[in-house]
Amino acid sequence: MTMLNELKSLILQNNPKADLTMLELAYDFANKAHAGQKRLDGTDYITHSLATTYTLAKMNLDMDTIIAGLLHDVPEDTAVTLDEIEKNFGRNVAKLVGGVTKLGKLKYRGLERYAENLRKMFVAMAEDVRVVIIKLADRLHNLSTLSSLPPVKQQRIARETLEIYAPIANRLGIGELKGELEDLAFRYVYPEEYAWTVKQSQTRMEDQLAYVEEIIDQLKKMLSESRVKYLSIHGRAKHLYSLYRKLQRKDMDISKVYDLVAVRIIVENVADCYHVLGLLHGKWKPLPGRIKDYIAQPKPNGYRSLHTTVFGSEGRIVEFQIRDVIMHDHAEYGIAAHWHYKEKNDTELKLPPEQLKWITELLQWQKDITDNEQYLDSLKLDIFQNRIFVFTPKGDVIDLPEDATPVDFAYYIHSDIGNHCTGARVNEKMSPLDTTLKSGDLVEIIVDKNRQGPSEDWLSFVKTNMARAHIKAYLKKRRGGLSKIFSRKSTNPS
Repeated sequence: MTMLNELKSLILQNNPKADLTMLELAYDFANKAHAGQKRLDGTDYITHSLATTYTLAKMNLDMDTIIAGLLHDVPEDTAVTLDEIEKNFGRNVAKLVGGVTKLGKLKYRGLERYAENLRKMFVAMAEDVRVVIIKLADRLHNLSTLSSLPPVKQQRIARETLEIYAPIANRLGIGELKGELEDLAFRYVYPEEYAWTVKQSQTRMEDQLAYVEEIIDQLKKMLSESRVKYLSIHGRAKHLYSLYRKLQRKDMDISKVYDLVAVRIIVENVADCYHVLGLLHGKWKPLPGRIKDYIAQPKPNGYRSLHTTVFGSEGRIVEFQIRDVIMHDHAEYGIAAHWHYKEKNDTELKLPPEQLKWITELLQWQKDITDNEQYLDSLKLDIFQNRIFVFTPKGDVIDLPEDATPVDFAYYIHSDIGNHCTGARVNEKMSPLDTTLKSGDLVEIIVDKNRQGPSEDWLSFVKTNMARAHIKAYLKKRRGGLSKIFSRKSTNPS
């Protein structure tokens, strides 16, 4: 009952007006259904249901999703049916539980298992993204008890987490959950690298945390004197797997990582965000090129915040992140914050159109790819690779995989623009079509309607499945047309 009481306290803390009656009934229902069942670590099965639900409650999700979290394994692991769940808890809860149950039924192994899992995940997301959020919370607790499983299963579940679940959490903007999933899986997939990263970070992390506390004291005094109200100022340590990935890009030199511990400032509104940024730059000199305004130009997954890196006291470098409460909730919980605001205030936290567009686009082309290896390769390029975001001349944000080119950008806008592009201006400078784009670039495509079509050479440098598919389709069509011309000439000699 202790875990249940903690869950109820958390829900009331986030929403004091919440009615917990259905939650208590759902707990009794799940506890009775799972009675006598034990997990491999020896705990009662209901502890897993409660842990999954606690994660959902931390993300401020709506009550239907929280109740579905308690019941998510009931139809799969007990004699209770979905019809019984619908009769007791309503159609919405039953639909969510049913969606999670479908995701659990994987009949293949190896490559086929990965592909089937992904296809099901994306279909579920298109129908109701909360199904996948429940699955992510379920996976988080499973990872925390991974030590009780055989090594082969540990490896499969941990690797699947790094390759599938964490990238999906990232694309949904659920930054905190993504970091937790990665760190729990990291130690099993790359045990030596994990131990090395822990050792490298420990001494430096302690020193950074102590320094950040001094900076925070100075910052609080400065904001108080300027009469700027802040809701929270705290240090945020970088997740271990994220640190390891960054070290790979920095020659494994931890002294080159400036955001090992960042200072996060939560204020009341957007105006205060910019006010604080001005105060910081008035006190400490900013590093050139390290000021990022994700409020004016949000990331495609909806992330909004101001980032700046400065030379602090003693000349040491420190990073600041400045945001208001809504921005912070969205940064931590991503798309999950949408339901929290809708239920709590009867208003919806508006999602940027790009945030779910990638799912519907993915569903369109995954129907055409039956080869599992090709499907997984395409996903690694288009979905799970690190993302960049670039801008059209009108200021629209375009979400592309890392190392994408102006040709990828052109095809994202429209197939005709891709087929007839002849050049590009990147940040108002003429650039080759194979230029590697970077986040924040302003891209303008130069089009010539008289161009015959894309060059086959483009296939050697484009990164997106969309560009590759359009180029191949055009080339195939052109070859078909040419073969007909030659066929007519051979049968009708002049």
